[in-house]
Amino acid sequence: MLAMKPVKDARHLYEVERRARHAERPGFWITELQISPTQQVPWHYHTSTQDTFYVLEGRLRLSLRDPKAEIRLAPGETYTVRPGRAHLVTNPGKTSAVFLVLQGIGEYDYVPLTRPRARASGGARASA
Repeated sequence: MLAMKPVKDARHLYEVERRARHAERPGFWITELQISPTQQVPWHYHTSTQDTFYVLEGRLRLSLRDPKAEIRLAPGETYTVRPGRAHLVTNPGKTSAVFLVLQGIGEYDYVPLTRPRARASGGARASA
């Protein structure tokens, strides 16, 4: 995966059912997100801030790199992703997942990660 240019506001990069900012102060904020089973927060990392996920409703799956891991969270469970660790947030359930993300402390950025796309010839599919 290749890192793209960091952005200060990632809202335009992925869709969610609902997003609400509950608290904000310099270097720290709390956001509530609701994602359907088909939505995700794509692979990314934060240079100097950590994400702490707290599930309110539904289920959440965090896929992590360096080291590779998969964390599954149910309501009332939390997990913190350290700065610089790539992560993908998905909803493995059949209903919407609602969760809080506590982000900080420090200057926020969102560094999207993408997989290079190889063009296949003759209808064959390139392996990922």
